[in-house]
Amino acid sequence: QVQLVESGGGLVQAGGSLRLSCAVSGGTFSSYAMGWFRQAPGKEREFVGSIGGSGRSRLYGDSVKGRFTISRDNAENTVYLQMTSLKPEDTGVYYCAARSGAVVSTVTRYAYWGQGTQVTVSS
Repeated sequence: QVQLVESGGGLVQAGGSLRLSCAVSGGTFSSYAMGWFRQAPGKEREFVGSIGGSGRSRLYGDSVKGRFTISRDNAENTVYLQMTSLKPEDTGVYYCAARSGAVVSTVTRYAYWGQGTQVTVSS
């Protein structure tokens, strides 16, 4: 069974930075494309970015391009989301997700999900 556990969320001022981590157990980590999504209260879950199994392929949502960076360490079974120049609209619960295959942005194409970590950006 594949399990994902996010960490690193918290409260940060606008313009600040934060790094989220997602530790994965079970399965073959390097075979999974890993995605980050976020959900604000009353809104649908939004694609943030995704990284392929080897780390060579990356895809980002338009709202975070140039500010967020996804990376992974296959030796540590961990994927990271480095967030910079944070804005209040980045506030939400951030989820990591895993799927077999290529990077995609569609929520429903990810099979495994973590429990989420709260990120709050104050103005």
